[in-house]
Amino acid sequence: MLIPLSSPGFTALIAGLGLTLSLIIAPGAQNIFLLRMGILRRHIVVLALICMASDALLIAAGVAGFGAVVRHVPWLFDVVRWFGVAFLVFYGLSAAWRAWRPSGQTLVVDEPAPTPAGSGSGSDAGSDSGLSLGTGTAAVLTREVTAVAAPTRTLVPAILSCLAMTWLNPHAYLDTVFLIGSVSAGYGDLRWLFGAGAVLGSVIWFTFLAYASRYAARLLRSPRSWRILDALIAVAMLALAASLALS
Repeated sequence: MLIPLSSPGFTALIAGLGLTLSLIIAPGAQNIFLLRMGILRRHIVVLALICMASDALLIAAGVAGFGAVVRHVPWLFDVVRWFGVAFLVFYGLSAAWRAWRPSGQTLVVDEPAPTPAGSGSGSDAGSDSGLSLGTGTAAVLTREVTAVAAPTRTLVPAILSCLAMTWLNPHAYLDTVFLIGSVSAGYGDLRWLFGAGAVLGSVIWFTFLAYASRYAARLLRSPRSWRILDALIAVAMLALAASLALS
């Protein structure tokens, strides 16, 4: 059933959407991780869906009033905070190591071109070398990228890292369970429409981020560009860890 544009329900929906977008666009650990994995073409659809589902669960918990329950067990928040600090420090130092001791990773972006009849042998030679010989635009990772990305090349480690970025990040709880949950309480019976708008905002953002990361890959065609990216990730992750530790 469609919600009339002039109804209070639509107002609550748009309010939840706007609040989530204003909170989620900040360059946090989750966004940085998802952007890097999207650039590497590593399970980006699965990871984006995990981020959406995690936000949906946290927002639902906030709208349901779970924040009031958590306030009675403050030590739980501290446990999550220090686990989050440890994970961010580890991830930041890993990125710093990649920037300090690079392995020559590059990303070749090519447009897929139709293969002419009778040119099968040339195509096989290109695939054996691990490089793209075509003129067209599918991303082709060189051998160096495969070697450097080994820690997150499989699906399970990537999923675990994504879950850690979300569920060990106290800011995620503050933004969703506490802030969105508190604001939704002001909408009374319409609070679930407010929550639905908040979830919609999360879906829009992570869809955009996953899609945009594929175009960002075009900027990373040299080892030097990857060193710069890893250095920026290291600074961001360590800064986030420091802010969590001192908060």
